[in-house]
Amino acid sequence: MAKFNKKRSKAEPEVSTASLPDIIFMLLFFFMVVTVLRDSERKVDVVTPNASELTKLVKKSLVNYVYIGRPKDAYKTTYGTKPRIQLGDKIADLSDIPLFLEKHKAKLAENEKEQITSSLRIDGSVTMGIVSDVKLALRKANQLKINYSAKPPVK
Repeated sequence: MAKFNKKRSKAEPEVSTASLPDIIFMLLFFFMVVTVLRDSERKVDVVTPNASELTKLVKKSLVNYVYIGRPKDAYKTTYGTKPRIQLGDKIADLSDIPLFLEKHKAKLAENEKEQITSSLRIDGSVTMGIVSDVKLALRKANQLKINYSAKPPVK
């Protein structure tokens, strides 16, 4: 006599989700460590003018940002209404520019120090006097690569 075997359904076992929280927390910690947050708060209003020819800066870590504009409303009582220079996160004077550049150079490798560019973000309503003073201070500090930030042309 022949034996009949019951046909079992060959269902695949479900995927285990026990390690899913571990993976999510690893990704969360990875992005928390890798993400670079904005390192400076702008204290001056800067509305850059439009430009016809623009070039994108390739390596942002090699760029010093110098903001020139009138203080924002929250800082007008402290700094007045005349145009001011902002280096990093603080309002500065012309005499602070060489120290600001040296601090940035100290963070970089020796072969990258010659590639540093100073990007001037200047408000369109600022007079040229303070801009030429900043350019002269940059030249005295041996920072010869200067870039003017601008918006793309309106089409």
